[in-house]
Amino acid sequence: MKFLRYEMQGSINWGWYFEGMIGKIDGNIFDRYRRFESNIEIQDVRLLPPVAPSKIICIGRNYASHAAEHQVEVPEIPLIFLKPPSSLIGNNEKIILPPQSKQVEHEAELGVVIGKRGRWIDPELAEEYIFGYTIANDVTARDLQRLDGQWSRGKGFDTFCPVGPHIDTEFDPSDALLTCKVNQQVRQMASTRDMVFPIERLIAFISSVMTLEPGDLILTGTPAGVGILKENDMIEIEIEGLGELKNEVSGES
Repeated sequence: MKFLRYEMQGSINWGWYFEGMIGKIDGNIFDRYRRFESNIEIQDVRLLPPVAPSKIICIGRNYASHAAEHQVEVPEIPLIFLKPPSSLIGNNEKIILPPQSKQVEHEAELGVVIGKRGRWIDPELAEEYIFGYTIANDVTARDLQRLDGQWSRGKGFDTFCPVGPHIDTEFDPSDALLTCKVNQQVRQMASTRDMVFPIERLIAFISSVMTLEPGDLILTGTPAGVGILKENDMIEIEIEGLGELKNEVSGES
């Protein structure tokens, strides 16, 4: 099933999506809920990020090709960092270039949405804690990331985490083609099978550090081909079988 969040007539709702139509959901999608008829056309609503996480946990250098393009080693254990929930935007919302940076780049990624609370999760049981999957863009001010030596500022600006358009609970992440285009030109292309650390191991490792809560979002890393964004660029990230995330780039107002 495909779940999303949307705004309609000033009201924010959970919904389920099928063949271009949305049905409203009452209740908690991670627990008990009720589905209504899918009678809302998707063009009549504003899509929001399909998650409202307590935290966004990201994985650095989880594709060997990306580590190589930055001339750094692949880590021996997962390299984790956080993005603030305030960085979230949805499909078709604008990425704002901050005036502090002259090198903002895209990073196309598969996102994992956690479905239930867990700590010290066994990798063999990790799948039980996954609610579904979505598409994400770990937008990064590369010059600030390198300048600071730690990544909070370079990764944490408002609008630096586009996510969407929905969560798919039936998606198979084992071997899906991930593609990122900027102005119709392909910049990134790789399979999710190329991850250094598989999703089950990531969940086990992260949960050995912090408790995972329902709705938490894990970004699983980006392949090679990251590149600079400029005003008016259009980014299209597609993951085979999952959908497409589109965002335009805008200058700081």
